[in-house]
Amino acid sequence: MSPAFRFNDRSGLPFVQCNADNVYIDIDNAAAMINDMLDLKLLHLFQVLYDTRSVTRTAEQLGQSQPTISIALGRLRERLGDPMFVRTPNGMTPTPRAEALIGPCREILESMRRFVASEPRFDPGSAQRRFRICMTDASHITLLPRLLAHVRAQAPGVRLEAARIDGNTERSLESGEVDLAIGYVPWLGSGIYQQQLYEQDWVCLANAKHPRIRTKLGARQYRDEGHVLIAAGTGAQLLDQALARERVERRIVLELPGFLGLGPIIQTTDLIATVPRHIGSTLAQANQLALHVCPFEVTGFAVRQHWHARYHQEAGHRWLRETVSQLFGRSGRRAAP
Repeated sequence: MSPAFRFNDRSGLPFVQCNADNVYIDIDNAAAMINDMLDLKLLHLFQVLYDTRSVTRTAEQLGQSQPTISIALGRLRERLGDPMFVRTPNGMTPTPRAEALIGPCREILESMRRFVASEPRFDPGSAQRRFRICMTDASHITLLPRLLAHVRAQAPGVRLEAARIDGNTERSLESGEVDLAIGYVPWLGSGIYQQQLYEQDWVCLANAKHPRIRTKLGARQYRDEGHVLIAAGTGAQLLDQALARERVERRIVLELPGFLGLGPIIQTTDLIATVPRHIGSTLAQANQLALHVCPFEVTGFAVRQHWHARYHQEAGHRWLRETVSQLFGRSGRRAAP
């Protein structure tokens, strides 16, 4: 014989008894009973009637007719097995059972009010928080300075932390270890929201006083000149595919792990580099470089911000995403899962 288990909620209601053979059936019955007891309309009626001691005033406050209130009071009495209120010259006087239950009733209603209340507003001016953002090293140059300046002005207590985009980015977004990923990250799976910020095409950087390249970079010059190869960048495979399609084999003179140092190198040599337009324009302006149209077609890509569905409604997270969108995006564009 399986041992029996007894559960008592101390409310005076019947016990729920179950054993290993019928536990699922009895748990279902218990759940149905609890669901009946947690009828918030009845609990609200109980609280208002307790406070007013009048069926008439209770009906007025709840916007119901007196017969409707009387019927609901009958249901409350039936479920609790107690009259709950007795009519006296002083009004509807609560019974001892009602006196004992009014405290727990108020606690339940207040808990439910807190449960469904709007999420606390995120106040950037007083917030003390860290946001971690995955991005490429190109974004360290093109996006991060402007984002940092804005955050320091609007949210002085907020700390930003940059992390790299890699194979763990999706897991980090899901776990909350990372708040956003900004860039070209086409391999992210389901459960990830994304919002497009801007489109990217490809350009070529060269010394403004290059001895052989003047106003236009041609396909033959591109093949003949020495190149700097940037090994990093999530869109690099798009460039490699275009080079293979056009049967262009670059003469690589220097390979860099990222964009750091690329500007001064192009400025002081006759090498050229093929890069996405945003980083290209930024480096060209900072180092007085020439910016040329790429002499063959390279598939472009969109830079997006990505976040996990778990944090879609979190107030601070929304503020960060709105900030990024306002600074770098196209207004009015909706996020898509």
